[in-house]
Amino acid sequence: MADIRRDFERTADGPAALAARTALVDELVGRLWSAEMAAEPKLANGVAFGAVGGYGRRQLFPSSDVDLLFLVEKNDLAKEAIRHVSQALWDCGLKIALSSRPTSDCEKFEATNPEFGLSLMDFRPLGGDSKLLSRMQERCLPRLFKHDKSILAELGSLTRERHKKYGNTLFHLEPNIKDCPGGLRDGHVAIWLHRILSAKGRDVPMMQAEEFREAEEFLTSVRVFLHYRHERDDNTLEWRSQDAAAELGIGLSRGPDRRSADGSYWMRVYFRHARVVERAHAREAELTGMRLSADETVKSLKIPSGTGFRIRDRRIELEDRMASGSDPAHEPEVVLAVFAAMAATGTKLSPESEERIGDGIPLLSAHLEEGPGLWRSLSKILTGEFAANALRTMHAIGMLELILPEFHGIDALVIRDAYHRYTVDEHTFVLIETLHGLEQPAPQGAPDWRVKFGAMIRELQNPGLLYLAALLHDTGKGRASDDHAAESARMATSVIERLEMDSYDAGLVLGLIENHLEMSAALRRDIFDAETVRAFASKVQTPEALRMLTLFTYADINAVHPDALTPWKAENLWRLSMSTANQLDRSVDEERVRTGEVRVKGVRRRDTRVARFMELARGEEEIATTFLEGFPERYLETRAPETIFRHFEMTRHFAEEPFQIAFRHGMNMCEITLVTQDRPRLFAGMAGALAAWGMNVVTADAFANAAGVVVDSFRFTDTFRTLELNESERERFVTSVREMVAGRADVESMLRSRRRAKRRAPRVLVETRIEFDDSASSHATLLQIVTQDVPGLLRAVSTVISAAGLNVEVALIDTEGEVAIDVFYLSSNAERLSPDQKKQLRDALQEAIELNAN
Repeated sequence: MADIRRDFERTADGPAALAARTALVDELVGRLWSAEMAAEPKLANGVAFGAVGGYGRRQLFPSSDVDLLFLVEKNDLAKEAIRHVSQALWDCGLKIALSSRPTSDCEKFEATNPEFGLSLMDFRPLGGDSKLLSRMQERCLPRLFKHDKSILAELGSLTRERHKKYGNTLFHLEPNIKDCPGGLRDGHVAIWLHRILSAKGRDVPMMQAEEFREAEEFLTSVRVFLHYRHERDDNTLEWRSQDAAAELGIGLSRGPDRRSADGSYWMRVYFRHARVVERAHAREAELTGMRLSADETVKSLKIPSGTGFRIRDRRIELEDRMASGSDPAHEPEVVLAVFAAMAATGTKLSPESEERIGDGIPLLSAHLEEGPGLWRSLSKILTGEFAANALRTMHAIGMLELILPEFHGIDALVIRDAYHRYTVDEHTFVLIETLHGLEQPAPQGAPDWRVKFGAMIRELQNPGLLYLAALLHDTGKGRASDDHAAESARMATSVIERLEMDSYDAGLVLGLIENHLEMSAALRRDIFDAETVRAFASKVQTPEALRMLTLFTYADINAVHPDALTPWKAENLWRLSMSTANQLDRSVDEERVRTGEVRVKGVRRRDTRVARFMELARGEEEIATTFLEGFPERYLETRAPETIFRHFEMTRHFAEEPFQIAFRHGMNMCEITLVTQDRPRLFAGMAGALAAWGMNVVTADAFANAAGVVVDSFRFTDTFRTLELNESERERFVTSVREMVAGRADVESMLRSRRRAKRRAPRVLVETRIEFDDSASSHATLLQIVTQDVPGLLRAVSTVISAAGLNVEVALIDTEGEVAIDVFYLSSNAERLSPDQKKQLRDALQEAIELNAN
């Protein structure tokens, strides 16, 4: 045994060490039994013995049990002889797992003792009565394999229980190389399942047979190394063992000339081999019908003919050829639609189709087109309920890296810290899985915060943005950088450019990635302290960005490891989110841009954006500074410098057209911005024009600078898809809105036709609340309206405010599901509202809201 260990330490050849140990123990057991037979010749009949389990597979690891099975038929002398052999083996320092059975016990699979039945599948004869050995191999084992349904049921149950213990993923920072998914045990199961298929006459080649053999050899060498290192049957590949294995080049090559490797690189080699085992295991499980999931939820989805794939037997299969004669595996649109179907339904890709797509990656790369079309396809995948599993498959076969090369840097990346349980890529998938879990109804008895977070994610304007940010948030960890959040945002910028996303959506994604650690950091402070809330609010700026960051932080903490998100932490997360939302609405009017601040060239984000704006306005710095003077800082923080510069340029054309309008038609959201000189009824006019066209305003804000220039932005959904289906209508829409805002067209006639349309009954009834606050601003009164979100609401509210002769200093409009939350900073002759004005306004608003709802 010492010689075998020295040979391994010299060569790191695990399979050779197992073969040598197995041969040595075979010889030892044979000699011991020969001695017993020499002492008692009657043992030659009715007694035989063989190796089972790992010993039967000739995989006798240094600290593993020696699994021996004695077959005894009507021989009373066998018991004492077997005891002698067992004692002698223990005296030699071996751990013996010995059993004695008649051959009849080996013909059936007992569910009460599945481990014994499974160990028989690796039976290897060693010696004794040849008739018993022949009976065992020719009659008993074939009969055992006929119990395939029972074997598959028990084997599936044991596998599911084992996988669940490890979170159903192989990507652990400190994996158990035997029992983790993709470990040696999965390799054994794959071989057993293949034997079951062979016993049923299905001669199916094993998937990636050569890669599977190499993976088994690698894992074998690592386990031998761990047993020698730990001096016991300990199969956990903890950090120090990873470093030592990398230094010795375990599994990388054989012979004394093998070179040391970097620990991170070595672990990626481990994960690559574990993936091969996992996929082979899944393939054999599918072919035999063994379930790897206790509840394989699959949703129905109608696939039109000619799509290039179909769903059959809960699996997605590619067609052989399309009508055009092309291979669907080489068509990016088809392949992306396949993964979108996987994400929507929870179905899996058939092994043959998976292999075809993997082989077709080079051709897919040549045909893949970027831009909005790719973003639409990726968004469908990301927003599917089962997106995480679809992404895992895409990642395993190289499709994800084809779309997002930035993701390659975190493939199986191990970052060692005291918190994370998974590799960086797997952490990302678990995070996305957690977010989709929030979208499902909260289980009965769930804590209040779980219900609230679930409601919050259903209120997002464009969930795809949250999932894209989640997918990219840690890509910077693949680069040498002290600030992975900033590096991830930089890498995400190139993704956004390739997808040609609009500036508003891009700002939300990049802002979330850049600030994705801020809320976790704030939780480590006193969240009830006003300064803590104020500092955190300055990082998010808008309610939508706050919602996205809150949900992201919830999922990010949960994805670190199963026990990271404690009820106390979740409750504090919710409290911080609510305090910040209140701060965002109540502080915006006081924090205004001042000329002195504009001229500062500091390192804060605000100043950096101003500096970039000034670069764009080079040669016009003086009037550009005048443009910025007096705007709320929230205007600067929520818009890119390029967007602010476009607004500035629009002011240069007031002489030609005093009502400057910019319009953007987006995939999920449209945006229209009015830049003009302040005058009465502007905000109400825009709200009315949009209502007249049947647009549903989701968010809006209105800001004014010290010179009286107003920037009103409205983000809305095209309820009747008028602008989506009729591109030629977009120019007419912009012209019509301009005419209505300017008072050159009649809003009321269009609104009357809209009011005749039947409204859908709301799912949730919201009680109207109208609140005033004079403490939020030194010169304005804050008005907050919380009510049912119905078409025409914003127009009704803003019309009442205009009719009262009040000036809108700032307007912040937001929608959460069916709840409208409208905040206005109102002044009358540059002062706060009087008590009488508040009462009259409250009554008028209440009446207008009720009339609009009916």
